[in-house]
Amino acid sequence: MTPLPNAAQSAEALIAAFTDGLRSRLPRGWAVSRADAEASPTSTVRPDALIALTTPAGDSVELVVEYKSRIDPVTVPSVLAQLERRPGAVPVVMAPFLSRSVRRLLSENAINWNDAAGNLRLAIDRPAVYIEAEGAATNPEGRVGPLKSLRGPGAATVVRALCDFRPPYTLAQLAERTRLSVATVYRAVELLIAEAIVEKAGKRGPIVRVDWERLLQRWTEDYTVTGSNRVATCLDPRGISVAVAKLAKSSSRYAITGSFVAARFAPAAPVHLLMVYASQPDSLIDELELTQVDAGANVFVIEPFSGVVFERTSSIDGLSMAALSQVAADLMTSPGRGPSEAEVLIRWMRDNEDAWRA
Repeated sequence: MTPLPNAAQSAEALIAAFTDGLRSRLPRGWAVSRADAEASPTSTVRPDALIALTTPAGDSVELVVEYKSRIDPVTVPSVLAQLERRPGAVPVVMAPFLSRSVRRLLSENAINWNDAAGNLRLAIDRPAVYIEAEGAATNPEGRVGPLKSLRGPGAATVVRALCDFRPPYTLAQLAERTRLSVATVYRAVELLIAEAIVEKAGKRGPIVRVDWERLLQRWTEDYTVTGSNRVATCLDPRGISVAVAKLAKSSSRYAITGSFVAARFAPAAPVHLLMVYASQPDSLIDELELTQVDAGANVFVIEPFSGVVFERTSSIDGLSMAALSQVAADLMTSPGRGPSEAEVLIRWMRDNEDAWRA
């Protein structure tokens, strides 16, 4: 049996692959060379590798590589503090896998990154270099942590509550509000603490901070409105205004989401698609007299994978509207211009937290 590579072998393999990749990606005439990694005169920290890039004109820059076997968003600050900062050098962080959240934090701090899953970013001002490649979105070796993803109904319920309720509150209080077990809440919160999205006051203290914008971004890595739910694509040939008028008189359990709701708070464009969650979608389709179609739909009737979509709805003009945290997540993962409409809505939510966050 072939032995598994140890940490040093894994680091060397990734650094070697990165170096070879630079040689193949940079223009003809550039030189890429490894140097012995020694501690600098101002620090006892020894980088994992030094890589020199030299242009045909003789201009050069030094890359300082820091390898970690695992990096979570919460550990990014300590990684940055450990990273060797040599004058004129360009820092590069490497790991077997870097999540989207980690890559975002590194980029925000002007740190380059590379992982064994094929994710790469190298941005240098002088000499000018910009290389970016997108690899696997999820860890090929499996996510390590108290919860593997935010994909399930329980996780969705916790995410929505963390967005909708301002801290501080304890895990027990959050469990009571969500009607979930403390264990379910704990597992979801621990994942989000590891990703620096949620913060507690000590190990046993209450939740004191929730970055709801990053939480929505993280949730939509695992949740999509059309992928997580069962969607019936329908047509009302008379236009969505007719379907809306019927919804206002309906006694069915439903909640409108998407562009129609967002336009009430932060209009971005004319609304041409009506998205409606329904506990009994087939009955609602009949009630609204819709025709199911494969193309040209103007109404999505959605059977939700979780009842959380009906939590904290509001009534506007006699219509049941989903909570804005749900609407934002749905737009972020909607087809067409949904993501752009989500940006406008989230900007409004950021400026008007008192209007939607309890």
